[in-house]
Amino acid sequence: MLILIGISADFDPVHKGHEKLIKEARKLADRENKKVVVYLNKGFSANHAPFFVDFDARSEMALSLGADEVKSFEGLHHRLVLSYSVPIRLKQMIDDGVTDYITSASITLDEIKQKAQPFIDEGNFVGMPKSYKNRNEIRWYAINEFLGSKLKYHVIKEFNKDKYSGRIIRQSIIDNDMVISQDVKKLLPKTTVEILEREIDAGRVPGERNWKDIYKRMNTYSRGNLEKIAYLNGTTINEIIKRRVYRDPESIWAVFRRSDYGPVMTRLAISAIEMDVSKREVMDLMKSYEAQGVIPDNQKVQKVIDRAWYVASSGKSAREANETFRSQNIEVNAPLTLEAGLNLTKFETKITKEGLNTDLYVDKNGKISVQFKSEGKKIKTNLRLPAVEVTYLRYIMDSHFIPVSGSIKKAKKGFKVNVVIG
Repeated sequence: MLILIGISADFDPVHKGHEKLIKEARKLADRENKKVVVYLNKGFSANHAPFFVDFDARSEMALSLGADEVKSFEGLHHRLVLSYSVPIRLKQMIDDGVTDYITSASITLDEIKQKAQPFIDEGNFVGMPKSYKNRNEIRWYAINEFLGSKLKYHVIKEFNKDKYSGRIIRQSIIDNDMVISQDVKKLLPKTTVEILEREIDAGRVPGERNWKDIYKRMNTYSRGNLEKIAYLNGTTINEIIKRRVYRDPESIWAVFRRSDYGPVMTRLAISAIEMDVSKREVMDLMKSYEAQGVIPDNQKVQKVIDRAWYVASSGKSAREANETFRSQNIEVNAPLTLEAGLNLTKFETKITKEGLNTDLYVDKNGKISVQFKSEGKKIKTNLRLPAVEVTYLRYIMDSHFIPVSGSIKKAKKGFKVNVVIG
């Protein structure tokens, strides 16, 4: 028996719009002798937030409405943005034997195809315009086509999003002291109401973040340790240090707003802090899927590194250089190691030793600096690099997922830092 994929979603909770989607999938599956399999995100939602309702309860909601099976996507949404997680999820479905993908949208399949084509042609799915309706559906279609998948795409008309919205339903229940009002019940299948009320009574709803660990890391980590966490850049790290102490979620959201993070990137960054996700962890995950042919060429780690070098060294404005690099097939030989000078005192030079590991960070004045320990002493100093290499290294350090590391190297006079990128 082949498989029909009903949905890849959060279902948090399952409302009548989701019920319609499952029923349409059921009709198609019964006609073609296939199964309806719902893939639910687990751990963190596609928008990088903790779930209101846990995986088991959401699975029960889907199964009660006619799905044959529920599978999970795990370990992705506290590590990756959607343009990277969607290809990975698509591959899992295809490997499972999925033949059809069904989703709901307010625009037609022809409109989805039209808006997706430029992204398919470029092979780059980062930066889908916010003005696009049904951006996620466009992204799924574009990546499916780009990867050469034979997955057949089906679109049904979605319910009114202003009414049938998981976010609005969740907030209404919270605002009503965790009681499901009659107005909200009208938006939910009977089985969802029964399961949801049971979960609320058991104290399993709503799911929450581990704020204790988030506060601890944001209040105590050094710049060097914060620099290792994915989705934090130099500006944000300095804002975090400057605004300490953190005791409530609003103070944390405020620091990301000051750093010009939007809501989605803020949730991803907070999730990375909560789970202590390192840039190296994210990069290694991306590379593992690159090896499987899942990640588009223009989104590969080396491409991000090459773009940083081109923008830094081209002599063009950053905007012009980025556009040129994206629109033309430019090959560069980006250096993966740099040798940086140090500003050490005589005493610091005396106790410094070759081979010591260093943490790189951006200091409060915006200078790239290193920190290391030798003979029980903590040494901090700015790096000395040519202007092009400083710009390049700053782009890398602000890339969100490419790690940098350093080690002390003996020089003709004193010491240098050998900086390794990626």
